[in-house]
Amino acid sequence: MYVRNNLRLSVIRRLTWQGLIIVVFYDIFICVLYGPLGFHWLDIPWQPVATLGTAVAFYIGFKSNGSYDRFTEGRQLWGTIVNVSRIWATRVFHFVEPRGGDRLPDSEEIRDLHHRLLYRQIAWVNALRLHLRRQTATHWDAEVAPFLDSTEDADIRRMSNPPTHLLRQQSDELRQLYQRGLLSEFRHVAMMDSIQDMFNAQGGCERIKNTPFPRQFAYFSFVFVWIFAAVLPLGLVEEFDKLGPGHLWLTVPFAALVSWVFNTIEVVGHTSENPFDDTIYDVPMTSICRTIEIDLRELLGETDLPPKIEPVNDVLY
Repeated sequence: MYVRNNLRLSVIRRLTWQGLIIVVFYDIFICVLYGPLGFHWLDIPWQPVATLGTAVAFYIGFKSNGSYDRFTEGRQLWGTIVNVSRIWATRVFHFVEPRGGDRLPDSEEIRDLHHRLLYRQIAWVNALRLHLRRQTATHWDAEVAPFLDSTEDADIRRMSNPPTHLLRQQSDELRQLYQRGLLSEFRHVAMMDSIQDMFNAQGGCERIKNTPFPRQFAYFSFVFVWIFAAVLPLGLVEEFDKLGPGHLWLTVPFAALVSWVFNTIEVVGHTSENPFDDTIYDVPMTSICRTIEIDLRELLGETDLPPKIEPVNDVLY
């Protein structure tokens, strides 16, 4: 996620320079044909061009709003994951305690239980991030495996959807704790509600990831912008030529400027379509996972904590 208040010129150039160069040379070509070469039949009335521009503006505005909604929903889902993780940790500490059974565990075993349940939660958020970014194969050893025991790690990493199986492991452990008398029925249900919230958040993220922005909207948005950029100088060239000798060439900067604005709106919508693709415009899942890790490990009383993720070149990953 880009965090600087104002975009650097390098970012703007990287987004739009190709389109701008194309329309500038195209506008110059139209002016050469109309002026020095005398192809005056190229001009068209301005009114249909303006009507087309209005229609395209509505269309790309719709696309941009839809793309932004996808990003916003993705960020809200990860905000939910942060809150549910903290609730889970609180419930682990206050709910998992001796309440009867054949053998009451000592405080060391209780601490081990807390540690395992919270570390598995950290593993889940990292596994979900890697699953959404399609990075499980390359980053699992460094970012998920350290929070699991070797046996569980070997079993989970082979699954097609590791986050789902990690939540299943949490559910199995809760069932065992309930059977041992370390969870009352009410507390067991409350903790299962937290797991349900995690499944809901994971499902929402997977829905966004696996359902691309409708291609008919995205494709025709691109086509319509370039059709408008093609006809725009044809509508402006006669209008500027009426102003007097030499004014014809004003078509180039003004047509290029208007085309650049339309193309930029289209590009902004395009870059916001997929909030989990690990680009500079995505939800900062790495930073969010690190925040959850720090919070949960501090609750365990650990002091050797990793640093917070800081922006790199104004981008927070």
